[in-house]
Order: sequence, then structure tokens, then C-alpha cells
Amino acid sequence: MAINDEFFQRLEKQLELNTTWPAVYMFKFIIPESNQGYALLRSLFGEESRLFTRHSSGGKYISVTVKEMMISPAEITERYRKAAEIEGIIAL
Repeated sequence: MAINDEFFQRLEKQLELNTTWPAVYMFKFIIPESNQGYALLRSLFGEESRLFTRHSSGGKYISVTVKEMMISPAEITERYRKAAEIEGIIAL
């Protein structure tokens, strides 16, 4: 997932303008079918988060949706930055 700092700055500004914080935020990712990739992604979110998965019809990918109470837009972009380190991940 190659996302630059400009993208994160725009995202933070949009979230600051359009949302009252703290708020529940929904993250969406697609990862290759791999126990390691899923475990790494899961480790980025707290126990209180709600995580939903769906396997692709071909069985090669997992769609992951995570809902969690976030304190600020900066916290959201930090999660995306950490997720970007997972091999093969796509953020939606």
C-alpha cells in the first residue's frame, strides 16, 4: 500500500471538518489469504474493535472491515501507516 504524506494530510483535514470526535470509524482492507497478514492486521486494533471478515470466492483474499472508536483523525492515519507495512495489503 503506497500512500504518501499528502494523502494522509488531506484525509485528516476532511475528517476534522466532517466529523465530531471521538467517533466510530470504519476501516476497510483487502489482504492476501494468509494467517500472518491477518494476524498482523488484527494486532493493530484493540479488543474493543468490531472486526468482520469475508473470504473472496477464489479464496485468495480476505476482505476485512474494522469498526472502532477513534479519538482523532491523527489516530486513524497512524493506523493506516502501520497497516501499510503489511505485505500485499490494500486499504479501501
